[in-house]
Amino acid sequence: FRKMATSKFEPTYARQAYPCFDEPNMKANFTVHLLKPDDETYIALSNMPQVIEEPVENGIMVHFQESVRMSTYLSCFIVSDFDFTSGTLKNGQEFRVYATPEQIAKTEYARTIGISVIDYFTEFFDIDFPLPKLDMAAIPDFVSGAMEHWGLVTFRETALLYSSEISSSANKQRVASVVSHELAHSWFGNLVTMQWWNDIWLNEGFASYIQYKGVNYAEPDWQMMDQFIIDDLHPVLILDATLGSHPIVQTVLTPDEITAIFDTISYNKGAAVLRMLEDAVGELNFKNGVTKYLKDHEYENAVTQDLWDALQDIIEDEIDITEFMNTWTMQMGYPVIDVTTSTDGEEYILKQRRYLTNPDALDSTETPYNYRWTIPITYITSESDTPQYIWFNHTDTEVSIPKPAVPWIKFNYRQVGYYRVNYELADWERLIDNIGDLEIADQTHLLEEAFRLAESGDISYEIPLNLSLYMKNEDGYIPWSVMYTMLGALDVYLSSSADFRNYVQDIINGAYEKLSWAEEDEHGHITRRARVTVLSLACKMGHADCLEQATQRFEAWLNENEPLSQDLRTIVYNYGAAGSDAANWEKMYDIFVKESDAAEKLKLMHGLTFSNDPALLTRLIEIAETEEIIRGQDYFTLLQYIAANPIGTSIVWDYVREHWEQLVDRFGLNERYLGRMIPSITKTFTTNTKLNEMKDFFGKYPNAGAGASARV
Repeated sequence: FRKMATSKFEPTYARQAYPCFDEPNMKANFTVHLLKPDDETYIALSNMPQVIEEPVENGIMVHFQESVRMSTYLSCFIVSDFDFTSGTLKNGQEFRVYATPEQIAKTEYARTIGISVIDYFTEFFDIDFPLPKLDMAAIPDFVSGAMEHWGLVTFRETALLYSSEISSSANKQRVASVVSHELAHSWFGNLVTMQWWNDIWLNEGFASYIQYKGVNYAEPDWQMMDQFIIDDLHPVLILDATLGSHPIVQTVLTPDEITAIFDTISYNKGAAVLRMLEDAVGELNFKNGVTKYLKDHEYENAVTQDLWDALQDIIEDEIDITEFMNTWTMQMGYPVIDVTTSTDGEEYILKQRRYLTNPDALDSTETPYNYRWTIPITYITSESDTPQYIWFNHTDTEVSIPKPAVPWIKFNYRQVGYYRVNYELADWERLIDNIGDLEIADQTHLLEEAFRLAESGDISYEIPLNLSLYMKNEDGYIPWSVMYTMLGALDVYLSSSADFRNYVQDIINGAYEKLSWAEEDEHGHITRRARVTVLSLACKMGHADCLEQATQRFEAWLNENEPLSQDLRTIVYNYGAAGSDAANWEKMYDIFVKESDAAEKLKLMHGLTFSNDPALLTRLIEIAETEEIIRGQDYFTLLQYIAANPIGTSIVWDYVREHWEQLVDRFGLNERYLGRMIPSITKTFTTNTKLNEMKDFFGKYPNAGAGASARV
């Protein structure tokens, strides 16, 4: 084993490394000196370029150039035996990507994508990359997905390393997305930093949105701006429709509270409302307002109001940005717009109300806007795909538009608005009949929205099930991603229903046969992702041919060393292991132990959790108690994988309840992944017995730390 040292201080850990005023608004210039072993294979890295090395009694002292003004949490050091690939940014700065020597070839894609997105961000922000060098490093066991240390960005290996020989299309997209996200912070977060942690969304929400623009620039065929809908928007709409949500901007005082708001609301909802704002003010105005904000506050700190003021200066009196956006950032949740026809049939009447998945949930929280929002309503019709706009002010009881004499009307064009829409049955039926005429983003929107409105009891499930019949002729990745999520959720409760399984197989057969298991070199990124999604859903729903194909490939791989496709191996691992015996599981486990590629190891681990043998699932949990086989960074992922297996749900829940004190000792209550593990385990519980077990557990361990909101 080789040793290394590295750091990750966000949000409140720099104080444990050196004496400092460890708050984001107390920026300083840092001069770093690192002691490394007197061994030529070891290097030392920090935020700024190295100045000189000096032999000292205990090794080599490495001195670094003084940094620009920055917050303590952005400082970083690494001492390791890493190697690197290098390139040059447009303005001449050296750009290096570091990894362990045996994996250095896997840094090429990250280097290429990094240079491309830096070029894009430099143009978008109209500000050159602010530092004299930029390094990215893949850390073998890293607590976060990645961290935007200025000039020395650190990543899990799965988020930075890509091999054209073994990595999947999903792996490639993750590398591109995480690199883009972290490098966006060089401007939004690092150059200009939030005044205090209650505005962390200024960092994370903006980076979560702009990352899609960066990847879209570098990989224009990936439909990234539409993928935002399924990857960022839809997940946060679920959380924000519960009482466990919180406002984007909220007061936080303690380290636990600070850690807790690094969550889906700050990242995804922050990104979603910025996307809505950009659409409302116009793309160019948004870009110019962001640039003004950055230039006005560079190397300093800012608050949310500063961003609103910069945008207001650009658009002048066209829209009151503060009044509009405060309704979205100062209260949690979002509205559903009920669209009805006026009694004379001449108008559509629009009314808003707060949307909750559980309409009977009681919320005593007061907000300055009484859960009403200022909403930029958009709509298109069968006669015009140019969106029309109407403002629904939070003080208005209702708004209306003339009812056009057209076959159909759809509100919330491309689901850019952060709200839901419910129609009368006749308008739903018109959309069902004509969904094939819509763009991918609008089709995806209708599918997701109809299932969610049925879940909350606003409409009958007959509507989404009829709407989804058009999927018989659809083979696109983005709508099938929605169907995978929605049908998978229903399957938790209907897995024993032959009618439900037959319905799913009926609509999936067309895409299954078209995409099939046969991969061709000319198939692009989106087609490859669609194939994995459709085949995964088919196997999940018991499609006979899919399961047979997975089993045959699994046996050939395991016993005859037959190679597996990069994209299809996840399906083969999962459903091959699910239908296999203990002897084959042991063979797969041995392969997992010996595997060195982090992404491949994660796929194998996921496959092992598909076993139907409770003893094998329990064994995996016990193996993970030490970090000899399963890294600490993957511990919570493992438990969530096992809990997602119906056989493993109770095993994990019982284990967590019995070992909670040991888990707290190991990870600490300030570890947000520990607190969030509970809802991921218990989300499929449906009985009073399980509800009482949860109440007893929370009663026994009331101190939730950074996981308090996850218990609501």
